Amino acid sequence: MTQPTTKRFPTPALDKLPEDIRTRILAVQEKSGFVPNVFLTLAYRPDEFRAFFAYHDALMEKDSGLSKAEREMIVVATSAANQCQYCVIAHGAILRIRAKNPAIADQIAINYRKADITPRQRAMLDFAMKVSRAAEEVSETDFAALATHGFSDDDVWDIAAVAAFFALSNRLANVTGMRPNDEFYMLGRQLK
Repeated sequence: MTQPTTKRFPTPALDKLPEDIRTRILAVQEKSGFVPNVFLTLAYRPDEFRAFFAYHDALMEKDSGLSKAEREMIVVATSAANQCQYCVIAHGAILRIRAKNPAIADQIAINYRKADITPRQRAMLDFAMKVSRAAEEVSETDFAALATHGFSDDDVWDIAAVAAFFALSNRLANVTGMRPNDEFYMLGRQLK
């Protein structure tokens, strides 16, 4: 099994964590069969763990004009640009499952412009990448381009918020040396 963190930021023992965090981690383990290393790594700072996952859930689990798979596309594309191994592998697995497509995450991580996605999804990822890499350059032209693909202002906010949130996540994952769990590599690779 891969190590969740560098020695600088040790993973706290599960029985030493606050009850709400321990309960959440055990629920994830029950559902997935393992504990994703992000939970263990971020538990090092309990208050930040709570804030991180509250915002994560608000962005990734709500009803939106973006499908859950499209939100995962944003995570995979921007995380690849940010060279975040953890998020590309972990969210690539989630994307494969949500899109019911074993190839899509690899295509998007390597070059989303050549991936088997719709023109609307490409416009979404173009904007997400701009937010992730050059947010200071976002202009009305970007909003107009998204509107031609049917994105509402709320959808644009969601694209930007997911890209921005995962920029934070990518940086924490890289600083802490967070490694993807071995289990992520095969998830969603076989169609059922």
